[in-house]
Amino acid sequence: MSLKSFVRELREMKDGIGSISKRGEEGSRHWRNRTMSHIAPDQEPSPLELIQQGRWANLPPELLLDIIRRVEESETSWPARAVVVFCASVCRSWRTITKEIIRTPEQCGRLTFPISLKQPGPRESPFQCFIRRDRATSTYLLYFGLVPSEDEKDKLLLAAKRVRRAAGTDFIISLAADDFSRASSTYVGKLRSNFLGTKFSIYDSQPPCDPAARQNSRSSRRFRSKQVSPRVPACNYSVGTISYELNVLRTRGPRRMQCIMQTIPVSSIQEGGTAPTPTSFTYSLDDHLSSMSDSMRKDSTTKDFGSKIQSEPAVRASDESLVLKNKAPRWHEQLQCWCLNFRGRVTVASVKNFQLVAAVDQSHNVSVEEQEKVILQFGKIGKDIFTMDYHYPLSAFQAFAICLSSFDTKPACE
Repeated sequence: MSLKSFVRELREMKDGIGSISKRGEEGSRHWRNRTMSHIAPDQEPSPLELIQQGRWANLPPELLLDIIRRVEESETSWPARAVVVFCASVCRSWRTITKEIIRTPEQCGRLTFPISLKQPGPRESPFQCFIRRDRATSTYLLYFGLVPSEDEKDKLLLAAKRVRRAAGTDFIISLAADDFSRASSTYVGKLRSNFLGTKFSIYDSQPPCDPAARQNSRSSRRFRSKQVSPRVPACNYSVGTISYELNVLRTRGPRRMQCIMQTIPVSSIQEGGTAPTPTSFTYSLDDHLSSMSDSMRKDSTTKDFGSKIQSEPAVRASDESLVLKNKAPRWHEQLQCWCLNFRGRVTVASVKNFQLVAAVDQSHNVSVEEQEKVILQFGKIGKDIFTMDYHYPLSAFQAFAICLSSFDTKPACE
């Protein structure tokens, strides 16, 4: 079978009409809906599908490795890159080899699986994305691409929904644009603000992969009742804080913000440094299947922790945590406004526009070039359309959460 025919057959899997996996009309519709809302489905096929796909699962490993490597090299951008996802969805052996071939965004500059959204971005060229705001539903959709396409078939990365509370605002972040339940497997985290909108906390649905950073994070229960699935992560982990300076008299110019990334060490931007990179979500179908017998037992000792903090940080935010600050704009005499060089990615003046750079001192031994590099920039290009470009060591999830803080009302900061 030629590579072109193989790719075509993999595409047919998406529609449920291919010979690799025959699904009913309902299953096909469910698959199409998930691929429109996710980077990649992070789940394994059922045992019945594995039996039906036996002839594909028994391919020689050397041949399978060569096939998947060629597919990965030929499909480098979305939506064509969905074929790589289909390879991982055939069966367990295909998924194992596909995961071995696929590199992190930092290494290859590509987004493939959902876990890519929790991994640091590329060091050289930034990932260029845009955010579409829907005022009627209070939702914010993050898409991969320079600007919205005419056919509106852009790749959805993350979605957020604003929920107002008495003491502040929550932004629930999900992999799907139609599911913002904290009990869902599509839930990836949230952003919570205080009453004045001057301080925000970023919560991740899974614990930091670095044990040292894990000691710096706080955790709280996601559910007030018993979990629907005992394998779905039950906690939120504090991974960062965002602070805006008060500007009640409006005498300090544009907004000033500072971000403390508790799970990213400042050494990550030093020469030879690396940032923590998770390789999988805490919850996986493999874990769920292996513990299915245990889940049948009722846990009478389960306690309701509500939203209380389970553990306080071992140490406060220090020089070991990466701190980001907004790049100072310059005053333009002719235009009579504050300006930043967004390199054509921002076209509309807005109080929300910003650029973030690392805030370090001489003791950190960070080069001047690295100190001046824009790690995250966000700005307006049209009505309810904003661009978001992010670099290493931030992930898409962290960058999106920081940008969401700019949407909240801040009467005391502007």
